[in-house]
Amino acid sequence: MCGIVGIVGREGVAGHLVEALRRLEYRGYDSAGVATLEHGRLERRRAEGKLVNLEAKLAQAPLAGAIGIGHTRWATHGRPNETNAHPHATKRLAVVHNGIIENFRELKAELEAAGVRFESQTDTEVVAQLVSHLMDGGLGPVEAVAAALPRLHGAFALGFLFAGGEDLLIGARHGAPLAIGFGEGATYLGSDALALAPFTSELTYLEEGDWAILSRAGAEIRDADGRAVERPRQTIATQAYRIDKGNHRHFMGKEIHEQPEVVGRTLSHYVDLAEGRVVLPEALPFDFGKLNRLYITACGTAYYAGLVARYWFEQIARLPVEIDVASEARYREAPLERDGLTLVISQSGETADTLASLRYAKSQGQHTLCVVNVPTSTIARESSVVMPTLAGPEIGVASTKAFACQLTVLLCLAIAAGRARGTLTAERERALIDALITVPGLMAEALKQEGEIEGLAREVARARDVLYLGRGTSYPMALEGALKLKEISYIHAEGYAAGELKHGPIALIDESVPVIVIAPHDGVFEKTVSNMQEVAARGGRIILIGDAKGAAEHGLDTLATLTMPDLDATVAPLVYALPIQLIAYHTAVFMGKDVDQPRNLAKSVTVE
Repeated sequence: MCGIVGIVGREGVAGHLVEALRRLEYRGYDSAGVATLEHGRLERRRAEGKLVNLEAKLAQAPLAGAIGIGHTRWATHGRPNETNAHPHATKRLAVVHNGIIENFRELKAELEAAGVRFESQTDTEVVAQLVSHLMDGGLGPVEAVAAALPRLHGAFALGFLFAGGEDLLIGARHGAPLAIGFGEGATYLGSDALALAPFTSELTYLEEGDWAILSRAGAEIRDADGRAVERPRQTIATQAYRIDKGNHRHFMGKEIHEQPEVVGRTLSHYVDLAEGRVVLPEALPFDFGKLNRLYITACGTAYYAGLVARYWFEQIARLPVEIDVASEARYREAPLERDGLTLVISQSGETADTLASLRYAKSQGQHTLCVVNVPTSTIARESSVVMPTLAGPEIGVASTKAFACQLTVLLCLAIAAGRARGTLTAERERALIDALITVPGLMAEALKQEGEIEGLAREVARARDVLYLGRGTSYPMALEGALKLKEISYIHAEGYAAGELKHGPIALIDESVPVIVIAPHDGVFEKTVSNMQEVAARGGRIILIGDAKGAAEHGLDTLATLTMPDLDATVAPLVYALPIQLIAYHTAVFMGKDVDQPRNLAKSVTVE
């Protein structure tokens, strides 16, 4: 979750760039840099560590340019050092980048074959070199970016500064947020409104696939097909910058849309993307290869993340898993093996029942590992090992992006466990990593279904009861979908393993009950289709969340089919979480509910 800023102004911008970057420090970073034009020449200052180090470099060697870009980087590809810090540059341009370029290896190999030499370990330099190579071939800056963007796969935001381009910045959005700010004789680019708050209150948020050509006079916005488009300009009150909803009505909506970015950030923390290996950020005090059993405990949505993880640990690492709701685990006094491992999951790191379960596990001589979004929390402080989720602040009470980041960390842990236990070949690990790298981009694709989901939500809002069905990892996703719907819309909803339909829930089905079926085309897809047939035979209204292959094969009439992108079934829960969340969100919005603060619920449950 790096930070991007850019300014086309009339006076020196380096100080303003650093000021804007400081407002993005909450995102976390390990290096920073700025680039400006000095008499048409690109000049950069970059530093490892905090912004104070960059400021020291600027004090020694100031930059006076009136146009520039800046960046705070959380290391993805390559070590967090000055060489890998942004902006990355060629003789023609400098670029800053948030996100992951999935196909950087292929692009790098192509460019190297054409004689291009690389200086860093990053995927970002591929973007700089690709656009520069296209310009060497005769294209202008705008035409080169237009030609390069369709070749980039993944979820990303980009900012470009060009040598000789004293009145030109280009920004692009695909799966990561980017905003344009308008001032008197100046135009601004930023990852979010907070960065631009000192300079402007007039903002336009780029929509998915948009890219923009900025000058001092304003901005020309184009869509993914290169057509000029108009996007609304908003006036944001100064106080709103403290906690910003962007161009979303609710924090929950914004946080759903942040998932491609934050999952990419979390993923980069645990995976060496160039080598295709999970690399855990700290030495573990236990050996996965010697564990007989893994014990998982959590509450609410975090518990459902744990249920998904049970499938991953057992299938990938062949490690038996026992999982309990923390409010039961703390009193069950289950016998736990000394030197075994208890894994606790919590968004806040302060959940009372989960903390009590952690303390019980420690009293039994267990190692403890926590997956938390707040690394300074009580659970983090009291755990043997802390695995942060790096989702950033989550304001909406109903967890969305924290859940997705929990799943990301848990899958990385399962892969690491499989390697340690000898149950995962190097080839399969590489395939799983390749699948993980695609997730932010696939999430961005899934978000394109939002318009259809918004219309579908009007149908769901009329229901008194809703059933969710799934098999395998889609079963806990059905539980999570039902939880999301009932906690923010107050519609009664239940999630079931699809194979349990005949053992009771089928009695509830009639033409008034929507049945939401989560069914990627995996090893149990045909079994799920047979359950869908049972629903259809009783007049149930089926909403299928699946992929194109499954949609073509099931042969049933459905109320709606939400077609997700093709993917490796292992990572399906990460991508399928988005339509599940959007159904609940838009249903609650249509019903006029308080989406961000639903009744009777709190963000952090610190009492029993």
